[in-house]
Amino acid sequence: MRALLSRHDWEGSPLGHPDSWPPELATAVKMALNSSFPMFVAWGPDLRFLYNDAYARIMGAKHPGALGQPFRQVWPEIWPDLLPIIDRALSDKSAFHEDLPLTVVRQGYPEQGYFTFSYSPLHDGSGSVAGMYCTAIETTDRVQAERLAALELKLSDALRPLSMPADVLATASALLGEELGLTRALYAEVDDEAGTFASPREWSGAGMARLSRESFAIDDFGTELVEVLRAGETLVINDSATDPRTAAFPEPYAEENIRAVLTVPLVRDGRLVAFLSLNRAEPYRWSESDVRFTRETAERTWAALDTARVQAELRAERDRSRYLFDTIGEGFAVIDSNWTIREMNAEGLRIVRLDAGQVIGRNHWEVFPELEGSEAGLMLRRTMTDRVAGAVEHRFVPVGGRSGWAEIRAFPMQDGGIANFFRDITDRKLAEEKLKDADQRKDEFLAMLAHELRNPLAPISAAAQLLDIGSLNETRVRQSSAIIGRQVRHMTRLVDDLLDVSRVTRGLIELDKTTLDLRAIVDEAAEQVRPQLMARRQRLTLHLPAGPLAVVGDRARLVQVLSNLLGNAVKYSPEDRAIDVHAGTDDGMLVLSVLDEGIGMERELTERAFDLFTQAKRSSDRSQGGLGLGLALVRNLVELHGGTVTCASPGPGQGSTFTVRLPLAMPVASAQPFLPAGRRAARGLKIMVVDDNVDAAGMLAMLLEVSGHTVLVEHEPLRALAQAPQARPDVFLLDIGLPDMDGIELARRLRAQPETAHSVLIAVSGYGQEQDRRQALAAGFSDHLVKPVDFDALAGLLAGIHRKAPADATVLAHRGTDVRPAGC
Repeated sequence: MRALLSRHDWEGSPLGHPDSWPPELATAVKMALNSSFPMFVAWGPDLRFLYNDAYARIMGAKHPGALGQPFRQVWPEIWPDLLPIIDRALSDKSAFHEDLPLTVVRQGYPEQGYFTFSYSPLHDGSGSVAGMYCTAIETTDRVQAERLAALELKLSDALRPLSMPADVLATASALLGEELGLTRALYAEVDDEAGTFASPREWSGAGMARLSRESFAIDDFGTELVEVLRAGETLVINDSATDPRTAAFPEPYAEENIRAVLTVPLVRDGRLVAFLSLNRAEPYRWSESDVRFTRETAERTWAALDTARVQAELRAERDRSRYLFDTIGEGFAVIDSNWTIREMNAEGLRIVRLDAGQVIGRNHWEVFPELEGSEAGLMLRRTMTDRVAGAVEHRFVPVGGRSGWAEIRAFPMQDGGIANFFRDITDRKLAEEKLKDADQRKDEFLAMLAHELRNPLAPISAAAQLLDIGSLNETRVRQSSAIIGRQVRHMTRLVDDLLDVSRVTRGLIELDKTTLDLRAIVDEAAEQVRPQLMARRQRLTLHLPAGPLAVVGDRARLVQVLSNLLGNAVKYSPEDRAIDVHAGTDDGMLVLSVLDEGIGMERELTERAFDLFTQAKRSSDRSQGGLGLGLALVRNLVELHGGTVTCASPGPGQGSTFTVRLPLAMPVASAQPFLPAGRRAARGLKIMVVDDNVDAAGMLAMLLEVSGHTVLVEHEPLRALAQAPQARPDVFLLDIGLPDMDGIELARRLRAQPETAHSVLIAVSGYGQEQDRRQALAAGFSDHLVKPVDFDALAGLLAGIHRKAPADATVLAHRGTDVRPAGC
């Protein structure tokens, strides 16, 4: 959608070009584009439609033509339903609806959809409501599944007491037609040899005439249809006028007022004997749940029919009905009033893993003693004694080392016994457990995030209050300053990790690949963790080959991989322990291993150590800290380089080994060594700080003044632009997210003024992605610093600027470096 917005021809649109959009509209659209949830924005008198990629999937074929069109033209079929809700939002009142039914046309056919959404007003700069925005989730699958499940139970309850086949057909057809909003539901019996069918029972909706004849030739509706039905396949026709199998036979469909058809055949002994058909008078896109439910309903209807016939016919008729029970896709058993199992079908025997001799004729509780006293056993006894249907999900005893789940349904029979249906639902339950586990890990992550962000705030707050007292000696001031600096760096690393994970999972990481020597990567990563090593008195030993080992990759990212692994080893190893780094080659791959003598881990944890938010067992003290993001980042970054990373541990308390494998490259001629940065002193410059955050601007100014610079502070870009020609600062430190005029535009205007054309412009921004850096450099900035500013890096920049002559300022303004805090 970002690409589509940029390519779209906005000439003639009332919205105008996106560059001219009001800030409120631009912010709302940006929020929608950045969201993974379906969202749209409607703006202006006729509510022009703007939406994100997730919402585009909801729109179907309406996308991309809907972009920039009036709301009413985008969704004309549901406009009358939505108009009261829209009016409420435009009256400055939010609205929320859950599972709202709407008949939408997005694939050429009307289809019933269900949506949970909220409408909220959008205000323009004057505070007036100029539009609205919506967050929506389509709940069609869930709602239909719940409705169909309820209808399935209702159908079972309705069919259970019926003993006459005609009553079964009439009841099933009426329930299907009324509950699904059909125009016709019919049960047809087929003469396969003659190729004809007749419908002894049909249900027609209000105003819909019955079929014009008692008997029809199947070929009249399409010569290919009978072969589909004979093969036992469900026949799905969304529009008889366009389906290639029926388009050449318009007369019978028009005569019977049929446009959409869903037909489930009943095939026995290779012969087509009957079918259940659902009809609609208008084109309709049948969903997978429609097809699945109709098949199950057809099976239940035919089962009920056969049961009714069994009760009314001779023993031979009853024996023939067994075929149906043996072919249904779930277990079926008949239990008499004395709890003797009289019948069980092949699927049922397969599920319980017993043969007929072990089941038929035996007492149910002797065959399945584990059910006694369980919820399933209590349900079966209620059905037998109270004569009411019941259903339960039961976890069965492990068989062959594998436990599982079964859905058990019981229905009372007229002879005093019960009919028992059961099926294996293990796969479904495992999927539900995985979803619950993922949700629990998300909750734990949010709790950890709150904890990790609160922790550094406490010492920062205490240090700030201590400084506010104003009677501290120099030592106390330095201690307080050091505490604040450490905690800010810690918070910065947390935010950087979160942003990196977000970029990686969305595929936004761009690698700056060059040929690199392993030693330079290892040296830089070791330097980053050296303070932690010293604090814990740990020993780091590097076992590197004498010759160079080259890989092609992004130096910063590979250093990040190794420093994360080393940081993990430091964090989870006791004091005075050894950490080793080994490097070698194997089959054209660089093999880099980090070994520690730390807490180790269980086998189960090693298998998911690289999953997001995974950590060792969490205790309330959270002494080790962290968000469980580091190893997930490591795996993603290594895979982006075409490599793999694995984890191994003999067990708790026995240390861990992390191994990275990367493709080898041709050796580099000479590797650039890593040199740790230090603070460089700068002589006095005149600097203007422009930032609408008063506290941030004030603190940065104080730091610069202490370093010997003359500092001017402005909080409004227009005032800064007016003051700049007289002040003529050597350097401008500009926030990007300024009100009224952003830092990019302010930079362009400063470059256009002769008095400030040669001043050095440095961007100071919370926006730290590669595209933000490129945009800043293109606007005339010389450097791009990410908040919170690393003052060592800033001091180094200012020292370099001071050594440049004024004539060189333009050259410096285009060298384009991106300075980030340590650990980014």
